[in-house]
Amino acid sequence: MQYRTLGRSGLKVSVITMGTFTFGGAGFFSRVGTQGVPEAKNLVDLCIDNGVNLFDTANMYSSGLSEEILGEVLEGRRDQVLVTSKARMRIGDGPNDEGTSRFHLIRECERSLKRLRTDHIDIYYMHEWDGTTPVEEKMAALDMLIQQGKIRYAGCSNYSGWHVMKSLAASDRDRRQRFVTQQIHYTLEAREAEYELLPISVDQGLGVLVWSPLAAGLLTGKHQRNKPTPEGSRQFSGWTEPPIRDEEKLWNIVDVLTEIGETHNVSAAPIALAWLLTRPAVSSLVVGGRNAEQFTENFKAVDIKLSDDELNRLNEVSKIPMIYPYWHQANFASERFCEADWALHDSYRGDTF
Repeated sequence: MQYRTLGRSGLKVSVITMGTFTFGGAGFFSRVGTQGVPEAKNLVDLCIDNGVNLFDTANMYSSGLSEEILGEVLEGRRDQVLVTSKARMRIGDGPNDEGTSRFHLIRECERSLKRLRTDHIDIYYMHEWDGTTPVEEKMAALDMLIQQGKIRYAGCSNYSGWHVMKSLAASDRDRRQRFVTQQIHYTLEAREAEYELLPISVDQGLGVLVWSPLAAGLLTGKHQRNKPTPEGSRQFSGWTEPPIRDEEKLWNIVDVLTEIGETHNVSAAPIALAWLLTRPAVSSLVVGGRNAEQFTENFKAVDIKLSDDELNRLNEVSKIPMIYPYWHQANFASERFCEADWALHDSYRGDTF
């Protein structure tokens, strides 16, 4: 296993994080997985044995059951690993059962601590943007939870660029603890994060954790052009994330991943993960799985060294449009780009717009 420093913090995290989205299987989460305590323990044991030190969950995964299962299987070794959780999503019918208000965050953090059987959460994510709660209230609540020792670090997830910067500005202005990381969706099929979120991470010193780095299994190689959806997959059960807007491009990406995988004697999945690990600011990839074989295959990404030619092929087949103002900046400002600018523009060196 490899470990990277999370942004500008001093925290070391494994480049593979275990996602527990499949723990519990309550409600619509059953479409993804229904792992109970025995199955979860076997997979957690496997991950720990392979050097994984970060485990990701959320208060709304299977209505808290994911946290309960993770807390149970980590009992007795909680101090050996790091645990993340999240709050913001609706978890009940009441008017304060969602959002990032001080009331909601403190209550949900304390509930998560009980379910996880721990006295602290290592990284506490704001699971989604809340446009009705003042960012000052949100950052003050997180700062208080850090001061109380209930959380170690705060992060955000699924924010836009201006959401991230507004939150950071509020914490900096009021001299409060700031976000140290963001958890985002970012894959070869979905590179929109390169427009703003990766440059912000480089500029502001945020670590990046990537959720669903295999596009809900679409980049594993099991899904192929003009072939039926594999039985047992998320898509087979009606899962619709992420949205695929260009199916032909998806299959072109899968074709290249499969070809490169053959040269490394692996499936497409480790190649897709290995590409992500070359990207700016990326600290760790949140990988889930239904069985040990899937995790074992994904661990291979850690040791894969992609050649320049392979990286170029993957970049070319997956490029996103150079939208405004970036095409204008590429034409007239590139001589004065900083490192954060290159987080987007590096894949387009030599291109004309």
